[in-house]
Amino acid sequence: MSATSSGPAGAGSGTPARRPGVVLAVILITQLMVILDATVVNIAMPKIREALDFSPSSLSWVQNAYALAFGGLLLLGARAGDLLGRRRVFVTGVSVFTLASLLGGLAPNAELLLAARVLQGIGGAIAAPAALTLLMLTYREGPERMKALGYYSLVSSGGGSVGLVLGGMMTDWASWRWGLFINVPIGIGLVIAARRVLTETEPETGRFDVAGALTSTLGITSLVYGFIRVAEVGWSSAEVLAAFAVGVVLLVSFVLIERRVSHPIVPLRLFRSAQRSASYVTMLLVVGTMFGMFFFLTQYLQGVLELSPLAAGVSFLPLTGLLFAASRIVPKLVARIDGGKLLVTGSVLVTLGTVWLTQLDAQSTYLHDVVGPMLLFGLGAGMIFIPLVGRAISGVAPEDSGAASGMLNVVQQVGGALGLGILVTIFGTASRNSTATTPHDVLTEGVHAAFIGSLVYAALSLTMIVLTVRPWTWFRRQPIEPTPEPVVVDSHI
Repeated sequence: MSATSSGPAGAGSGTPARRPGVVLAVILITQLMVILDATVVNIAMPKIREALDFSPSSLSWVQNAYALAFGGLLLLGARAGDLLGRRRVFVTGVSVFTLASLLGGLAPNAELLLAARVLQGIGGAIAAPAALTLLMLTYREGPERMKALGYYSLVSSGGGSVGLVLGGMMTDWASWRWGLFINVPIGIGLVIAARRVLTETEPETGRFDVAGALTSTLGITSLVYGFIRVAEVGWSSAEVLAAFAVGVVLLVSFVLIERRVSHPIVPLRLFRSAQRSASYVTMLLVVGTMFGMFFFLTQYLQGVLELSPLAAGVSFLPLTGLLFAASRIVPKLVARIDGGKLLVTGSVLVTLGTVWLTQLDAQSTYLHDVVGPMLLFGLGAGMIFIPLVGRAISGVAPEDSGAASGMLNVVQQVGGALGLGILVTIFGTASRNSTATTPHDVLTEGVHAAFIGSLVYAALSLTMIVLTVRPWTWFRRQPIEPTPEPVVVDSHI
């Protein structure tokens, strides 16, 4: 998921683009392409592992390399659009993403695939913020803008489902590589169309916070690397200890840099609000739970239940369908129901769904044991995201609105990567210590352990929400706090 408020900084100025309908199509296809790439590869993970000889633990880097590069450089990408012109940055981002997709599809080994995934994340981080800002510039305030944002949200929330099914089709009928190759003709078409129909925006004056972007991205990457290596070499390894030490040093350096630079990539004043800080932490935990659920349930469906990639992709439709429906319904509910009640109810449902997933074993079946937790998870997550985003950006000063919503994007991507890294450690440790005699049973035990780790994440999310919302106050007679205005929410899961 990613979120934006009423629009990025600078969205109210500039020259409107020519042929707004074509511009909207370019932006929506770009958004769909960026979102598809998270799920279209996810469903092909077992085939990628076999083809390129990934270990079960290192396989998570196919997902994390993209998420960390995308999330870590997203704010820098948004700043690049302000300073260099948004059409130029948009075209550059799509071009990088397209080239990276081609390289990833051709990758002969694991190392080159991971390098291509990093490059894809960089391209997405450059293109995505510019795309949304160009949409805001094309459609002025009023019904037309709201209609365009509705289409944008529709593509964002439904794109994950399309990616799962498309990834299954490509993997089943051709090869996992076509999940990456499909971006190439689309990307070329987008670049040609963008050069013809988009109008360049006037560059602003200012500076890049390159040091902040690099220290934060590399710091988080180092921590994730440490967790993933623990699964293979243990906690006492010098490599693991060095990765954790480097990560901590880089993140401390990031905080010091942000306190001193004139144009910080993350204004630290955003964290002065206890409610906003709690919302960021809760979002990190919720998305970490979701990333882990998608990743390990994919392994379970194909490795234990022996479903084909296409069948596994289709199997996720109950979950993603509810997420999609929630993106249409919940904004209307938020206007009439206290958002805190939606948060608590949704978090309880996610926790119950995760508890159910911990009961999966080698004898489980899809209809009897998987559909139920998916429905609980999809309904609960759909109730959480929109009110949680509203709380995170409520009360933000106008000059910080873009940074606050951008920070949510970063928290979601980094939370997913860090959460998956920790769950991979749990999975790898359980698999390594397993007494099972067949690979099938070893995988089952590892997935079971990972879902228990996901349950801890879900329980922490519920605890954070309860402490923030304080549901015990609902029974007192007191004025109800005004509900934050609905926001546009874009799903990246």
